[in-house]
Amino acid sequence: MISAWSTATGKALRAARSASAPLTYGLIALCCLLFVLGPASGLTPGYGTGDALLAAQRAYFRRWGVVPAELFARPVREALTPATALFVHGSWVHLLGNMLFLFVFGAMTEERMGRVEFSLFYLGCGYLALLGYAAANATSEQSLVGASGAISAVLGAFLYLFPRARVTSLLPFLFFLPVRFPAWVVLPFWAALQWAAAGQTSAGPGVAYLAHLVGFGLGFGYAWVRYGRAARVNCAPAPAPEGENQP
Repeated sequence: MISAWSTATGKALRAARSASAPLTYGLIALCCLLFVLGPASGLTPGYGTGDALLAAQRAYFRRWGVVPAELFARPVREALTPATALFVHGSWVHLLGNMLFLFVFGAMTEERMGRVEFSLFYLGCGYLALLGYAAANATSEQSLVGASGAISAVLGAFLYLFPRARVTSLLPFLFFLPVRFPAWVVLPFWAALQWAAAGQTSAGPGVAYLAHLVGFGLGFGYAWVRYGRAARVNCAPAPAPEGENQP
């Protein structure tokens, strides 16, 4: 099984090197590989089953995720956890949702920024987003994992750089039919949903909506300061999961 995954990963990385956004596709491949090999996927026999598997998952999330109370109690020892947490996901739904957003919005953002800048942007904004969430929940003992803070930053930068790029959306009240909207409609609406959800969350950390908001704001602010109005692209179509052509 590990050999098969190594072969698949090698093919994915070779495809990433030949693509115009290798870092985006490399991040997706890495997050998927780490998830499959970790206890959360339930696919690795070495972690056991039942209670043993649940215990392994809790230990894994606590080791590599952000635990706010521990981060501020032992800042030197736990300083890297907001970075390692970006590559850990708690479930298949968590992983696939994050990777879909990264796939749709990451490639064009990487192409505009360049590989080195995009990598520093992704890691830096993701780190700060998780740190901001931890600061707001400083006494929490719950582990926080996932790339959503960094991916939210990508969304924020995408909104500034490509405000009129059309994005495929699935709306429940239209029976999940795909509809194309400009980014300036879809992404602020998404941010408003995160704000509303964060305001209603009162029974512990749960989903890190605050990290989404912090990441989104950091990404938009970075693009605004770094590129200014001259760098905005008003008519570029956003890549969609069904494989439409990029500009």
